[in-house]
Amino acid sequence: MHYESGVLAPDEPQQQLVEKAPCAEIGGYKIASLASYTIAARVLGSRRYRHEEAHELVPIDLVLGWGRMSDESVLSGLEISQGFRFYFYQWRGQPPIPRNEIATHSANVHVIPASPQVEQFVFNLPTGAIIKLTGDLVEARGPQGRVWSSSLTREDTGAGACELMYVRSAERITPLKPALD
Repeated sequence: MHYESGVLAPDEPQQQLVEKAPCAEIGGYKIASLASYTIAARVLGSRRYRHEEAHELVPIDLVLGWGRMSDESVLSGLEISQGFRFYFYQWRGQPPIPRNEIATHSANVHVIPASPQVEQFVFNLPTGAIIKLTGDLVEARGPQGRVWSSSLTREDTGAGACELMYVRSAERITPLKPALD
C-alpha cells in the first residue's frame, strides 16, 4: 500500500509499567506482563516463523513505524528487511531523516497472539496497513529455562531492543491520508 507524503500514524506508543503478573501460558512458555502497551503504526514489514525456535510462541514479527517513520516520503528512501528475528534498514547517500529518529520511531515487534482471531489478523496484514495493537509487553520463560524479555523503551537498538508483545486486540485504522492504490 502506498500513500501520499505525510505522517499517517503520528502518536507515540502508549506504555504503562505494571507489577509483573502472569497473563498466559503458551507452548510451555509462561508469560508475565511487564507493561500495558498500545501502538498505532504503519506496517513496514512482516515475517512469519514456522520452524524456528519459539515459533509456537511468536509465530510472526511485525516491523512497525510511527511519526515520520509512517510517512511515504521517508519510507521511499529506506530499504527495510527482516531476518533471524531482527529488522534492518539501509539507505543510499544520506538518510531521509536522522538515523536516531529511524531507530526510535520504528520497532521489530515479536507478536504473541492472544487468540486465533488476532493470529489470523496479523498473518493477513499487508505492508503499508495502518493498525492499532493493544496488549502487554511481556517476559516469557521457556521450558528449558530460556527467558525472553521485551524492551521497555523505544530508545534502544540491537539485540534485546525488540518488543515482545502479547497482543490482545488488533485492528486496522483509517490513515490520515487515503491510499493511492
